[in-house]
Amino acid sequence: MSRPPEHVPAPAPRPETAGRPRRRGRRAAGVLAFVLVLLLAWPIGLLIWASGKIQHVEALTTAPGTAGTTYLLAGSDSRADGVIEDAETLGARTDTIMLLQVPSRGPAALISLPRDTFVDIPGQGPGKLNASFSLGGAPLLVQTVEQLTGLRVDHYVEIGFGGVQHVVDAVGGVELCLEDPNIAYPVDDQDSGLVWPAPGCQVVDGFTALAFARMRQSDPTGDIGRGLRQQQLIGAVTSAVSTPSLALQPTKQVALVDTGLGALAVSEGSGILDLGRLALGFRAATGPEGIRGTPPILDTNYRPGGVGSTVRLDPDATPAFFADLAEGALPPGTVGGMPGS
Repeated sequence: MSRPPEHVPAPAPRPETAGRPRRRGRRAAGVLAFVLVLLLAWPIGLLIWASGKIQHVEALTTAPGTAGTTYLLAGSDSRADGVIEDAETLGARTDTIMLLQVPSRGPAALISLPRDTFVDIPGQGPGKLNASFSLGGAPLLVQTVEQLTGLRVDHYVEIGFGGVQHVVDAVGGVELCLEDPNIAYPVDDQDSGLVWPAPGCQVVDGFTALAFARMRQSDPTGDIGRGLRQQQLIGAVTSAVSTPSLALQPTKQVALVDTGLGALAVSEGSGILDLGRLALGFRAATGPEGIRGTPPILDTNYRPGGVGSTVRLDPDATPAFFADLAEGALPPGTVGGMPGS
């Protein structure tokens, strides 16, 4: 009687065959870990590098805190590039003064304070708002604004609009709109160099953007209109530099950070994260749910004597305006402007 065939076990897999999937899995995990490290290291490294390039100025006071976060922006549209120059303040000037208020609740607001606003300058007496910078630099400007508004300035930023021109070119241009019916078209403003053929919007380069921010002689509202155009330019630049596509362009990121920080100086204690929050505040204030404009203006040719023509804020409406600004109680839209507008 024949025996049943013996069961012959299948040959054991070769050690190298069994280990190959594990090695492939380890390699894949290693590549993934390396990519994750690069994705994390790049923005962290960029932040550290950018933090080291920030210019600082002494500016803030020890005034008691107020609601929300208040940024004071002082800008110059002079033909010199970079931030406001002259450490001794002699001859220094600021053509643009803005408040960015980010309340705890409610819409963010970007408010232009006309440079010729008639104010009481601490320790100096009555004068124009921008004279406070000429007399005492950033610290006296901050004190004057705090006294005028009742708001404590949390962060101070100097902007050189000459540097903003380079930022506009670095992002490939921005869209700006000139549609004011009070302006005569075509615009050919000799002082600023702005040429604008008809009401409407255009994608412009840095030169035209800077001319857009400087132009006032062809605008019957003068500095009031110029301030609003500068708000528009800042909003357009902020939107352009915060587009998601920049995350995939590290070379462009470096160029923008280098150019942008070259146009800024901030108060001591303010860092790169504060500038990030500033950009978010700009974006909110210049968006459809934000607030832009000026305080209530009573007279754009107020002549109190001794200081020439000044802008007089409405003494009855202004205190409530700034209180509402701090609390986020103002509705979205345009506020202030020329008397009667």
